[in-house]
Amino acid sequence: MQMSHIYQPVMIKTLLENYGVCHERDISKSLLINDESQIDYYTKITNNMVGRVLRKHNIVNRDRKSKEYRLNDIEYYSRAQIQILIDLCDMSLNQFLESRKKRVFKYRKKSSGYISGSIKYEVLKRAKFHCELCGIPADQKALEIDYIIPRNDGGTNDVSNLQVLCYSCNSMKRDKDDTDFREVRKSYKFRDKDCLFCKSKNLSIVNKNELAYTVRDSFPVTKFHTLIIPKRHINTYFELGQAEINACNQLLCDEKHQIETEDNSVDGFNIGINNSKSAGQTISHCHIHLIPRREGDVDDPRGGIRHTIPGKGYY
Repeated sequence: MQMSHIYQPVMIKTLLENYGVCHERDISKSLLINDESQIDYYTKITNNMVGRVLRKHNIVNRDRKSKEYRLNDIEYYSRAQIQILIDLCDMSLNQFLESRKKRVFKYRKKSSGYISGSIKYEVLKRAKFHCELCGIPADQKALEIDYIIPRNDGGTNDVSNLQVLCYSCNSMKRDKDDTDFREVRKSYKFRDKDCLFCKSKNLSIVNKNELAYTVRDSFPVTKFHTLIIPKRHINTYFELGQAEINACNQLLCDEKHQIETEDNSVDGFNIGINNSKSAGQTISHCHIHLIPRREGDVDDPRGGIRHTIPGKGYY
């Protein structure tokens, strides 16, 4: 079921409840209330951020069975005292928002843009529901979808430009956006004018994403022998960032599926990377070989890539 099946009735209902006229922000709030994915997201925020801090300071407690929060010692307060505390919370919140204006949420809007639920799920699934920076799992800390190359720097919603960060790592990354990460962002755009693979416009590109592309090998070992090439000019696989590894892996999987669709005789693959001259690298730009294999293409395939050293394939 598409979200439009939820959003449209909610919007009409909200308008009806307000006699046909309603501010766009109030409609947005109604949509938010009825979006389970957002409720799940803020449930994690409640438990892992604000709830954890308030529990630590013994201000609230949470019943694990009922999943209810309770304000400690609430039974000792009169209605008048409760109202005074509510007014103090409102005053503190309003003073903070007034002093910071829109800067409070600016960091969340810097790379903001609508990312569909299906894309979010694919990015989370690829990360195995763990932060791709510190490795913490989703059940321990709320995870967020982060743009590697920010939208205001030309980054897109392509899954290769998205990564999963926990709210802590995302916050720290935000604080360093104009310092440590500036050169990292620039490095993704680096091209060597003398490099064959950097001149991608002159190549017959089969597939591409934000950070990598694929071409058929000019001297194929087998039919549909494909190269997966990061766009950034780097020499070896070990210099790739995690985002580039994700981008290359996505294309590896996409090309595997496409090759199998086009040629049902393919029943295996070799994946290989040559790092440095001694390992056989002839073009000093990292690239990954995806070599389709077929039953009977060699007499005895045992050993696979071990045959890069003659006589070491069999054991």
